[in-house]
Amino acid sequence: MLAVVSQENVVAPPMVSRTGRHLQRYNKQGGRQVVGCIPYRYKIIETSSLDEEEKELEVLVISSQNGKRMLFPKGGWELDESMTEAAMRESLEEAGVRGTIERNLGIWSFKSKTHGTNYEGYMFPLHVQEQLDTWPEKNFRQRAWMTVAEARKACHHLWMKEALDRFEQRLKSPATTTH
Repeated sequence: MLAVVSQENVVAPPMVSRTGRHLQRYNKQGGRQVVGCIPYRYKIIETSSLDEEEKELEVLVISSQNGKRMLFPKGGWELDESMTEAAMRESLEEAGVRGTIERNLGIWSFKSKTHGTNYEGYMFPLHVQEQLDTWPEKNFRQRAWMTVAEARKACHHLWMKEALDRFEQRLKSPATTTH
């Protein structure tokens, strides 16, 4: 028996990246606002004991578009989306991953060496639940899972290394609740 499934309610992710700056957000000082993610997962490590399994934290880094530097997915926060929507979009476009966005790691001010302009960056942990084989920037970027220590060495941007440090500290500290 052949089942026919209607495609009218199926939402497929766009397989092209957003381009242009006409919807770009800027802060009061004129700095471009960007958001990004530290995509992470836990890799199961086999142990000699049958009852125990160890988990190793891995983070996903991507190459810059020119392929010369490694970084975390990030890009412009646009007027028609929330900060977390922008972070999830950038992770899908640049790294081909989807998951759960967690609490903001902070805000960083930095100057682009390439463009000489000021930026305001926000970073979020993204607990990866899905890694796509095809994504919008697949032909422009490489991606690699690595340990936090490896990522710290590989990542080009100081502000992203600081975000990684905050993420690692958050995982090591007991959970706190805010009311």
